[in-house]
Amino acid sequence: MKNQEIAQVFDKIADCLEYKQESQFRQNAYRRAARAMMDLSEDVEDVYARGELKSIPGIGEGMAEKIAEYLDTGTMVRYEEARRGVPDTLLLMTRIPGLGPKTLRLVHEKLGVNTIEELEAAAKSGKLNELRGLGPKKAENILRGIRLRAESGQRVRLGVALPLVETITGQLRRKVKVAQCLPAGSLRRMRETVGDIDILATGADGPRIVEAFTKLPQVRDVLGQGDTKGTVITGDGLQVDLRVVPEESYGAALQYFTGSKSHNIRLREIARKKRLKVNEYGVFRGEKSICGRTEEEVYGVLGLDWVPPVLREDRGEIEAAQEHRLPRLVEQGDIRGDLHVHSKWSDGKATIEQMVLAAKELGYEYVAISDHSLSTVIAKGLDVARLHRQMDEIRKLRKKIDGIAILTSTEMDIKPDGSLDYPDDVLAEIDIVTASVHSAFKQDRRQMTERVLRAVESPHVDIIGHPTGRLIGEREPCAIDLEAVMKKAAQTGTALEVSAQWERLDLDDVSCRRAAEMGVRLAINTDAHYLTHLQYMRFGIATAQRAWVTKESVVNAWPLEELRAWLERAAVAV
Repeated sequence: MKNQEIAQVFDKIADCLEYKQESQFRQNAYRRAARAMMDLSEDVEDVYARGELKSIPGIGEGMAEKIAEYLDTGTMVRYEEARRGVPDTLLLMTRIPGLGPKTLRLVHEKLGVNTIEELEAAAKSGKLNELRGLGPKKAENILRGIRLRAESGQRVRLGVALPLVETITGQLRRKVKVAQCLPAGSLRRMRETVGDIDILATGADGPRIVEAFTKLPQVRDVLGQGDTKGTVITGDGLQVDLRVVPEESYGAALQYFTGSKSHNIRLREIARKKRLKVNEYGVFRGEKSICGRTEEEVYGVLGLDWVPPVLREDRGEIEAAQEHRLPRLVEQGDIRGDLHVHSKWSDGKATIEQMVLAAKELGYEYVAISDHSLSTVIAKGLDVARLHRQMDEIRKLRKKIDGIAILTSTEMDIKPDGSLDYPDDVLAEIDIVTASVHSAFKQDRRQMTERVLRAVESPHVDIIGHPTGRLIGEREPCAIDLEAVMKKAAQTGTALEVSAQWERLDLDDVSCRRAAEMGVRLAINTDAHYLTHLQYMRFGIATAQRAWVTKESVVNAWPLEELRAWLERAAVAV
């Protein structure tokens, strides 16, 4: 969908206006339009086709015209106007965590900072501390943001890259005849961040396919174009390579370019022992190609079961494929409900009824309304009185809406001392309790671990939400002894969340696999604040798949009756 692309354009316009110190009213208008596009639960192109752009909440006539312009031409004149006077190097720097457009303008004008390297030098030398409104703490936060950005390099988060590539491949299929067209590389392996993207296609007219690719509206620059390969830079600065390969080599090429490098090295070692050669063109015995049309053929001739792309990291999948013991990974169709969604009662953007109906539309058997507790003041957390009123509304909706169970829930704060936001008698009334850390992220390892362990030990806590608190590329994981938390969770039957929010993906795949190995139950939840966030479930599932997780370990893959039995479990003595 184009929703996210347009939202990013509106946000960038707002950044430019803020940098130029232009009208606050207009800045807010573009921010609201960006949020409206993110909240839109259907494809904006479908809304446009019906002539109903102005019916989108938060989109007036002016914004509707700009959306139509982007959908028709792939560009927005207002964006190009806003960018004038804001060098691209500075605009890119607004994406550094802790550095907003106002601060960027200040350091640019007062210190002549034009690049990330110059900003880092100014922060380390103490020059930032000399500027009005800044200080040591701000400089430290900016350095931390630069470090986070450097650690992720030019990699893009999965939730940004995947929709973009799906749009590109979908448009390519509509514009030109292609037999097959799939992404490869780390994107196909569903890693949490991806670098340059490879797309592999087959078709009778390679030059025409490449030509169509280079003229897609997402393309900003064309770096290379030939008969079988094109390389472009998208509007977000992401490099995308398209390769058109012969149909008889497509499986071999797809396997080769999907990787990972260490996985492919292991395959080549196996091939050599069988006196075979594996490359992007096929599997060869001497000079004769013996297969390559499908990936299954490639793996099969080497004596292996086909390995799902998400597992191709050389973490034991080769041996498992040789011994025919690859697990049946949890899939989208296994998920029976979402146990962590927000509504307008706290910081969600939809009513409870809207969230429930959207979950029902996905075919879910149940959904849990998990609004924030009172300590999260910024998110309009619920005090006990409001919680009870919300529970009354849910009871009424249960009578109104058939076909889906609506569970009362809360995302309750684990306070810095480890105490919980609601008393035990209130927690006992709630169907499902998720406990999360939302403050004091800089506690030391001992404090944070003891804090979370207290929540795990509570007989009323069912799930620990986003256990490390990380935001990919923005906030580092908190210092916590996850091994100790997992050990205790396995004893108490408490589930750990795999947040499907692509900014989090917390637990990550490595920690998730360790938890599953220790017998810890997992909950793959979207933490949805918008209706569209319910679609993020696939990112959490991909993380769990990369962790070798099966549906038996995932509590929201269980039937409602089994889920309720788990929720009513007796507390384990600790």
